Amino acid sequence: MNLAEHLRRRIEAEGPLPLADVMAAALMHPEHGYYATRDPFGAAGDFITAPEISQVFGELIGLWAAVVWQGIGAPDPVALVELGPGRGTLMADALRAVRGVPAFRAALRVHLVEASPTLRRLQAGRLPGAGAVWHDDLDRLPDGPAIVIANEFFDALPIVQLVRDGRSWRERRVAFDPATGGFAWTLSPGASPHAALLAPELVRAAPEGALAEVCPPALSIARSLAERVVRHDGAVLAIDYGHAASAVGDTLQAVKAHRPVDPLATLGDADLTAHVDFAALGRAVAEAGAVQHGPVGQGTLLRRLGIEARCEALCRGADETQRATIRSGCARLIAPAEMGTLFKTVAWTRAGAAPPPGFGDTER
Repeated sequence: MNLAEHLRRRIEAEGPLPLADVMAAALMHPEHGYYATRDPFGAAGDFITAPEISQVFGELIGLWAAVVWQGIGAPDPVALVELGPGRGTLMADALRAVRGVPAFRAALRVHLVEASPTLRRLQAGRLPGAGAVWHDDLDRLPDGPAIVIANEFFDALPIVQLVRDGRSWRERRVAFDPATGGFAWTLSPGASPHAALLAPELVRAAPEGALAEVCPPALSIARSLAERVVRHDGAVLAIDYGHAASAVGDTLQAVKAHRPVDPLATLGDADLTAHVDFAALGRAVAEAGAVQHGPVGQGTLLRRLGIEARCEALCRGADETQRATIRSGCARLIAPAEMGTLFKTVAWTRAGAAPPPGFGDTER
């Protein structure tokens, strides 16, 4: 039985399924889920992430973490945590960079939050000797100070889509269409309780038929991480594509072989993501008593952290072909027409803490 058959049987038994349930199954079903069964990264996969574009990305994040560690009093031990670590490339580059800060390297303990057995094996191969500990979820992380990195993590969490219907919001669900033998969109018969998660200003301004998105898992995780920072100190760095202010619009997308595809026609065989609502995350963080710094564009943050100087340093020991690759990779990370503006960064700290590196002013 494949994933489509599994979902069809669920729909027959339960009725049209919430989009969040379908996304969760499509991405993480233990036998048929996209992330659970394959390595989707790189040119030979379906998409490429910043750590795979340039080693400088992970190096700068590692040094960012070292400065944050110094700013919170250099605790020993300190957890260096990555959520959704992909192939382990970012963490490998970060650990290489912080060899230059030996006290931090000695104090840190690597923790990776990863549910996919396939990706765990890849991460272990990239991180020999790192002493990494894997966790299925945040609840298993040990207490104590932590610096948490979440690069392209929140965009893959299951979302709820809501459609304005008069004074209420109905939930978009997935049905099975016997006439076509495929899946189709439908709406819940009544108002959705998830509408309570929408920003009040968005609700007031949304026209009839408008589609809005909320991500309950993202809000829960943001709140949990913020509570941890308040309780134990540390910081969180989240990097993702999305919007700085809550807005209406359908951002659900599926990508296969680096091209957009129909989400409902490729369940389990394509990456499913949605844009991150950084304003919503900021509200959840504030409710937990912590502070959100940013959003700051990825290009702005990386420039502030010294990406251009680091790229030129790498070029000095490279041949002409290598220099071209290094410079094009760095340009892709920071150029406004590439990842520099669409991708945004936020940091979460306890109230009263100094802004982390790269978040010292309001420039985006």
